[in-house]
Amino acid sequence: MNELGRHILAEIYGCDARILNDEDFIKKVMVNSALKAGAEVREAIFHKFSPQGVSGVVIISESHLTVHTWPELGYAAVDVFTCGNRINPWDACNYMTEKFNAKNMTATEVKRGIFEQAVEVKASNI
Repeated sequence: MNELGRHILAEIYGCDARILNDEDFIKKVMVNSALKAGAEVREAIFHKFSPQGVSGVVIISESHLTVHTWPELGYAAVDVFTCGNRINPWDACNYMTEKFNAKNMTATEVKRGIFEQAVEVKASNI
């Protein structure tokens, strides 16, 4: 393992608007996606916006999962950040995509904590 963690930034489109506006269901899907990926869930905090939308975070021992939904657009922005090599963050992303009844998901994986490639940047006095 050359990195400390893997961070998936997922764009989930064509989702069922009713699902994306259901705070309890979103929370259940997020917690279950963490568990399906093999993570240890520590805490989950979610908020339902008015008139629509849900945001939330699931804190896992290995890092976190977040979601922000736009039901009116059928869109969910999802981050899954896992540390170590025991958990596959793609398992969580794929589970969410399925449960949100999405038509499409695109994602980018960012390797986090790659020290041999890190460049020291010194702050300047402004």
